[in-house]
Amino acid sequence: MMETLDEFEEIWAVDFEFSAPHGSAPVPVCMVARELRRGTTIRLWQNDLQTRRECPFDVSARSLVVAYFVTAELSCFLALGWRLPESVLDLYVEFRNTTNGLELPFGKSLLGALAFFGVAGTAFEEKQSMRELALRGGPWTESEQRALLEYCESDVDALEQLLPRMMRALDIDRALLRGRYMVAMAQIESRGVPIDHPGWRVLVENWNAVQEVLVTKLAEETGVYDGLTFKRQHFEGWCQRERIEWPRLDSGALALDDDTFREQERMHPSVAPIRDLRRLLAQLRAPDLSVGPDGRNRVMLSPFGSKTGRNQPSTSRFIFGCPVWFRSLIQPPPGRAIAYIDWEQQEFAIAAALSGDANMRAACESGDPYLAFAKQAGAVPTNATKATHAEQRELFKLCALGVLYGMSDAGLARRIGQHVESARQLLRLHRRTFPDFWEWQDAVLDHARLRGSVHTVLGWRLLVGSHMNDRSIRNFPMQANGAEMLRVACCLTVENGVQVCAPVHDALLIEADEREIDEAVRVTRGLMADASAIVLDGFRLRTDAKVFRFPERFIDPRGERMWKLASAAMLDLGLVREGGRGCNSARAPVPTRSISFEGSEQ
Repeated sequence: MMETLDEFEEIWAVDFEFSAPHGSAPVPVCMVARELRRGTTIRLWQNDLQTRRECPFDVSARSLVVAYFVTAELSCFLALGWRLPESVLDLYVEFRNTTNGLELPFGKSLLGALAFFGVAGTAFEEKQSMRELALRGGPWTESEQRALLEYCESDVDALEQLLPRMMRALDIDRALLRGRYMVAMAQIESRGVPIDHPGWRVLVENWNAVQEVLVTKLAEETGVYDGLTFKRQHFEGWCQRERIEWPRLDSGALALDDDTFREQERMHPSVAPIRDLRRLLAQLRAPDLSVGPDGRNRVMLSPFGSKTGRNQPSTSRFIFGCPVWFRSLIQPPPGRAIAYIDWEQQEFAIAAALSGDANMRAACESGDPYLAFAKQAGAVPTNATKATHAEQRELFKLCALGVLYGMSDAGLARRIGQHVESARQLLRLHRRTFPDFWEWQDAVLDHARLRGSVHTVLGWRLLVGSHMNDRSIRNFPMQANGAEMLRVACCLTVENGVQVCAPVHDALLIEADEREIDEAVRVTRGLMADASAIVLDGFRLRTDAKVFRFPERFIDPRGERMWKLASAAMLDLGLVREGGRGCNSARAPVPTRSISFEGSEQ
C-alpha cells in the first residue's frame, strides 16, 4: 500500500472535532491519530489536548500527515500552539484532482469520496448529528464524549481505507506541493483580514437607513428612475445622450442583466452610478461578514474549490466576496499597515509565456500589453499613450481578455457595445498579431478532446467530457496556471515570514508593523516574481503594490465613490464620528420605512 511513500518513516491519519465560534479560531474538542504502518492509535479529549504543549506524534519531514480537508486539522494545531507538520497529504485535494470535471452524485465530501471508491462510511444523518454536537460546544456528558471520540475515529478509519484506493492516481511530489499550500492556507485563514469592526457593526445595524439615503441620492443623480422604479424609456434616452450603443437581446429589448452593466461600465464610467444603484436596491441585507471579536474577518477560504483550482470562499462572509465598496471596511489596527500586491496583466502574461508567442511576450514586456497590442495591430500610432488613445486601448483590452475566455464575436460585440462586424475585425487583428498564441490554444483544445483531460504545469487537471464547452477548455490554462502561481506565492511568502491576510485571485493582502511594511512589500514582490518564474519557466511577472497605514482604509478605485457616499450617509445620520474608527455608540439604530420597488431584478 505504501510503496510510493517509502521516504516517510511514519504515516499518520489525523482527524479533529472542534467547535467554531463565528469569525474566531476553532476550539478543539477531540483528536484521533493513527500511524498506518504499525496501527498505533492516539485518542485525546479536549482537556488532554489543551494541556499538551506539542503534538503527541512526530511532525518532522520524516513523517507524513494524512487528512481530508486538512486546513481544519491544521487550524486546530494553530489554536493549540502546536508546530505544524512539514509534510501533508490532503485526500480531499487529491480526490478533487482525480475527479475534477466529473459529475459526482455523492459530492466532494469524505462520504462522497468513500462512495466513489466503493467504501462504506458513516451515515450522513449520524455524521451531521455528530458535527452539530461538536459545534454546540461543551459541557458534554460522558456518553457524548465517547460518541464524539468514536465518530472522530471513524473518520480516521475512513482515511485508512481511502488512502490505498487513491494511491494509484497520486503524483506524490505534486500532491505534497498541494499539501504544502494547505499548510500555508491554514496560517492565512488563522490570521484573517483586519476590519473596522465598529464601523461594520454600524453599517449592519443601520443598513436600511443607510441604504435609503444612498438609493435616494443615486436615483436623483442618474435620472433614469421614477422614485425607486427603473424606467427603461428613461434609460434608453440616457444612453442616447451619453452616445452609448447599449447591447440588445434578440427580441430588440435592452439587455439589462448585471453582466452587461459590468461590461459597459468598463467602457463607459458614467454607467457606474446606475449599476451601483441597481445592485444596491437588490441588496436587501448587508453582507453577513464572519468577523471575530478581535475585528478579524476569518473564513474558510475553500482552496481548490473551483474547477480551475481557485479558492471559493463564501461571497457573503468574506470581505473580498462582498460588493467592492465594502472593501473600505478593511483597515489595519493602530501602528500597523497593510499592502495589496497584485500581478500586472497576469492572465495575458500566462498566455504569452505558455504559448511562446513572441509578439504577445513583447506586448507584456512593454508594460502595457493592451496598448502594445493596438500598436502591433496598426490601430494606433507607435507614439500613442494611454492618455491619448484611451478608448482604442480599452477596445483592444476587452478583445485581448475576451479571447482568453474563448469569447465569440457576438459576445465580444456585446461586451464592447458595438456591431458584430466591429468585434470580428478586432478578433481578426488579434489572430493576425498573435498567430502562435492561436495555434497553441487550438492545440490545447485538440489535446483535451483527444486525451480527455488538460492540466497545469504543476499537475492540476481537468477531465473533459462531451458536456464541457470549448470556451471552458480554452480558458483553463490561464485561470488554472494563475491559481498555481498564487499557490506557490502563498507558500513562499508564508514560509519566509510574511504575514499574509488573504489571497485574492491574482493578489496577496499582507500586513506588517507600519515601520516594516515597505520591507515586507519588497520581500513579497520578489517572492511573487519567483512564483511566476516557477510556473512560467523563468518568466518573471511584474507586480503593483498599494500600501495603507493606519488610519487609512483599503481603497479599491471601483468602490471609492460608493464608499464616500456611504460614509457621508452614516455621518449625516449621526452614526459615526468625523474621521473616526467605528460608531457613535450613544445612538440607537435609526428607524426607517421599508423600501419597495419594481423591476429591480432586471
